[in-house]
Amino acid sequence: MSDHNAGVISFGITASNKKGKHSMGISASQYGNIMEKYDRTRMKNQRILDERTASIHKEIPEIEKLQGEIIHLSFQQARSELLQPDSASSTAAQYMLHMKELAEKKQDLLEKHGYPRDYLSPIYSCPDCHDTGYIGSKPCHCLTKAQADFLYANANLSDILLEENFDTFRSDYYDDTTVDDNLSLTPKENINKLKDICLDFIKHFDDAYDNLIFYGPTGVGKTFLTHCIAKELLDTGHTVVYLTSLQLFDILEKGRFGKDEESEQIRTKTDYLIHSDLLIIDDLGTELTNSFTISELYHFIEERHLQQKSTILSTNLTFQELLNRYGERIFSRFTGYYHFCMIIGDDIRPLKKLRAHTPKNIS
Repeated sequence: MSDHNAGVISFGITASNKKGKHSMGISASQYGNIMEKYDRTRMKNQRILDERTASIHKEIPEIEKLQGEIIHLSFQQARSELLQPDSASSTAAQYMLHMKELAEKKQDLLEKHGYPRDYLSPIYSCPDCHDTGYIGSKPCHCLTKAQADFLYANANLSDILLEENFDTFRSDYYDDTTVDDNLSLTPKENINKLKDICLDFIKHFDDAYDNLIFYGPTGVGKTFLTHCIAKELLDTGHTVVYLTSLQLFDILEKGRFGKDEESEQIRTKTDYLIHSDLLIIDDLGTELTNSFTISELYHFIEERHLQQKSTILSTNLTFQELLNRYGERIFSRFTGYYHFCMIIGDDIRPLKKLRAHTPKNIS
């Protein structure tokens, strides 16, 4: 067992297959929907500016006259640059000075009448990219955020990541006195070790293919750690899908046995599950296990492995229970493709709830 996995029961390999540089993980149609919002934003802002301009020209005719001079001067300069480029270059400085003087007169009139000096300037929701989504050839921060917001909306995690993330991670909920016989670690030491493994998983997510299984008793933080990983990857533009095992198999069952009109929608969902950068299946083992669920789980594990797409599973089941429930064929995939990360200790939820309701001035 390597130092990286010290204190954590780990089987199988850490594959080093390169994933390749990830995109924001959205389809062409989804990207098109985002860019359509930019178009609508520019049109909305232009309408606001047009309404302002019409109102100001009616209220302050001098500004409309100045605007006419600016347009006329711009036309003359453009015509000169086209027909007489040599002479136009020699008058460029004078042209720029004249334009600046006219613009300042407009601003002075606006200020005189109680308006901001930039009241008739172009309106941009994002002044950095002028609502195009790009600064030169590079995506603007607003486009990155728009794509990340889309990914959050489709991750099935909603607001939970605001509460459960590495910033709210607390190892002091765990016992630091009792050493586990198998791991030779206390629960607190173990959870800190697992946090490091999670951070390493995130750090190398784009470079190395890896999968994790968090297992242990109820309430020890398995789901919390999956949420921590999900937030970090969503914030860097990866597609992350979180489902309970019940939700996953419900989708798959509808795809197999549902009505024809549902089939296309289900196929789209299933394709998204298979090709998302990270798929998280929580509470594995709570679903009704039968030949259908076992077959579909095997298919998902194999398909995502072939795609080199990472998967995280969490379960209350032990090694032996996983083997007994899913059989040798699936269990061999678990041990071959996944790191097993055991979380030890008592249910920390009562302690978290107690501390949350304890006044800070009470020790």
